[in-house]
Amino acid sequence: MEIIYTAEALSTGDGRNGHVATKDGLVDTDVRIPKEMGGAGGAPNPEALFAAGYAACFHSALQSIARTQKVDVADSTVGSRVHIGPNGQGGFGLAVELEVVIPGLPLEKAQELADAAHQVCPYSNATRGNIDVTITVADD
Repeated sequence: MEIIYTAEALSTGDGRNGHVATKDGLVDTDVRIPKEMGGAGGAPNPEALFAAGYAACFHSALQSIARTQKVDVADSTVGSRVHIGPNGQGGFGLAVELEVVIPGLPLEKAQELADAAHQVCPYSNATRGNIDVTITVADD
């Protein structure tokens, strides 16, 4: 793989109850265990950051595919949910749900674009075969 960009981040403190920052300073935030997992909450957590990144990356892939097909998806949105739970082997696993909405586009065409985006999105490629990813195309 020819590397065209590298993101660097550093976690300090107590992991899930610590601080994360990117080398460029654009991300610089405390992280906290969510209340649902017994923590204090009140700050982002790794799953929230992953959900934001996956939604943005997938949305970019969707728009790229649409541009090549000359389809207008300017009003599209991609929502994501990242779930965490015990994996039955003493650790934890993730599952992802992505919801694609493309107003004014027939569901069949929207599904075609979402399926194509799933093939090119770097997050989808990184997670394929490792975690369950469900993609739903919804009416606007």
